[in-house]
Amino acid sequence: MKIATFNINGIKARIEPLAAWLAEAAPEVAVLQEIKSVDEAFPREPFEDMGYRVETHGQKGFNGVAILSRLPLEDIRRGLPGDDDDPQARWIEAIVPGERPVRVCGLYLPNGNPAPGPKFDYKLAWMARMEDRVREVLAAEEAAVFAGDYNVIPQPEDAAHPEAWARDALFLPETRAAYRRLLNLGLTDAFRAREPRPGHYSFWDYQAGAWERNNGIRIDHLLLTPQAADMLRAAGIDRQVRGREKPSDHVPVWVDLE
Repeated sequence: MKIATFNINGIKARIEPLAAWLAEAAPEVAVLQEIKSVDEAFPREPFEDMGYRVETHGQKGFNGVAILSRLPLEDIRRGLPGDDDDPQARWIEAIVPGERPVRVCGLYLPNGNPAPGPKFDYKLAWMARMEDRVREVLAAEEAAVFAGDYNVIPQPEDAAHPEAWARDALFLPETRAAYRRLLNLGLTDAFRAREPRPGHYSFWDYQAGAWERNNGIRIDHLLLTPQAADMLRAAGIDRQVRGREKPSDHVPVWVDLE
């Protein structure tokens, strides 16, 4: 089962590039971030015509997450538990049933800039809520994939120029410590489990020729519970997508589970 995450940066602007990548990469499940669309306005038909079921948790103009699946979905949940007053659409999850069910949790973690400030406080509070949800899933001993745009640069080797991010919320010590707490619960960074070397990125800014100079960062991650990590066959980053027409500033990252 191939599961991918892709921050699409506006679904209405990326219908054709997304459809082309889906046809090429053929993931069974793709989680999307920054769809920037309310649920009823999401352009479902092109993807349903490709055999994908579409489940969304949208928001007008900002944020928004979705799951596209060629397999059945059960137990669909929208919104990260822990704050009923949170208006931001950043979490969706579902179970892919079968002999070895897999829970897929799609997330768009807050950026947190400027830091310090209320946006950074929200980011850390959101990560604490995510930690609580991860603990629940781990306690249930489920095979689960937490996939999405984490807005976290875990280590210096995950940035072409880490010094440029020293004061950014994506790389501040508090952010990286919160991310490490997730890993320390027993999650596996799927990409790093297969590729320990530096120089691999999932985001390049549109400005200052970042793509052409390979000035990127790795902020899109798939974290696996031990049960899912036991099923891991391969992981990768579809870097080539960034060089195509009308690209997102992110590229797909994926895992293949046995």
